[in-house]
Amino acid sequence: MHINYNMIPELRKKFNSAFTEEKYHNFLSELDTSFKYPTDFRVSETPLFLSDEFYKELLKACDDLNSQISSVSFNDRTDEIIPSSKKINGEEEHPVFLQLDFAICKNGNAFIPKLIELQGFPSLYAYQSFFSTVLRKHFDIPELLTSYFSGYNEKSYVELLKKIIIEDNDPENVILLEIEPEKQKTRIDFAATEKMLGIKEVDISSIKKRDKKLFYTVNGKEIPINKIYNRVILDEIERKGIKYNFSFDDELDIKWAGHPNWFIKISKISLPLLSGKYIPQCYFLNELEKYPDDLSKFVLKPLFSFAGLGVEVDLTKQMLYKISDKKNYILQEKIEYAPLIETPDEPSKVEIRMMFLWPRAKKPILVNNLIRMSKGKMMGVDFNKNKTWVGSSVAYHHPKYSSSLPK
Repeated sequence: MHINYNMIPELRKKFNSAFTEEKYHNFLSELDTSFKYPTDFRVSETPLFLSDEFYKELLKACDDLNSQISSVSFNDRTDEIIPSSKKINGEEEHPVFLQLDFAICKNGNAFIPKLIELQGFPSLYAYQSFFSTVLRKHFDIPELLTSYFSGYNEKSYVELLKKIIIEDNDPENVILLEIEPEKQKTRIDFAATEKMLGIKEVDISSIKKRDKKLFYTVNGKEIPINKIYNRVILDEIERKGIKYNFSFDDELDIKWAGHPNWFIKISKISLPLLSGKYIPQCYFLNELEKYPDDLSKFVLKPLFSFAGLGVEVDLTKQMLYKISDKKNYILQEKIEYAPLIETPDEPSKVEIRMMFLWPRAKKPILVNNLIRMSKGKMMGVDFNKNKTWVGSSVAYHHPKYSSSLPK
């Protein structure tokens, strides 16, 4: 029996029939040799082609969620939930970077996005632009299709990134701040950012402080820092016991491109505060008077962790009863991903990240995307070992429908 997994069957058939392992390995080779770092995660053999119908549904989901996230009540509620020990002074009015991660699911004969995660923290903004350009060199992607949104193309997208991250500073005085950047799995994005914007990655432990100024050193020369493109996750500093020479709460003469508070404020703690047809059921564990009868339909997630750490899929009531710090957990409805992309063996399931930039005094602007493909129980690497046509990629769509989000 033939199952229509694909949103645009004719494009899928054309791509799959033209695919060769040689093309794929040449593509990977260019990705891995264009910068000082290679890709440290699996890259899928294929992009995703979004149908017009699903593309419009995605835009509706993004608009719906952004109106909730932009509300005063949402901001007040997140302020209440976050422990004061995790807050840092000087946050912006709203996050500069916003990511909405959707599982692509079936709703009858149609596809529907369901929110899985969200974050007010940078994603692979430079790498995804580079990735799409290289993919088009090695595979035949119809010229009319684009991976950008809101009327942006590669050139205007880079200009917007520069405007938001660098502003009117000399790029030398703007840094990408990270913990041991050369060891991070996303390090290729740091290298792509340096090439695209001219700003260097700097290890937090190498920063020096004098009075209210921070400095980094290049070839023995101290350079003042005016602005930080922040990629540091504060919980990782604590977990790894990283030592550094200033405090995020110091009164510093710097600006932030992505204040550290937003990593927590727009995160798993936000999920129970959102509602609507694009949101799975989600509850703070300590606010549940009674646990659901069928826990097989739910997943347990710790609030203050990242990269999937501490997620429990196979739950029992006894397991929940034993948790002492229930206020630090959420119970989220499991989502059934649709078998979506036809591959040489079994179909792949897809999660799509909608990537926004949020300039001052404007609404979030949808600019780019990335996808993750899986054939396992979950999206992570551990569930997709020895599988092909899984991993990271990008989605293309026809740009004839404009996002309602303003430029």
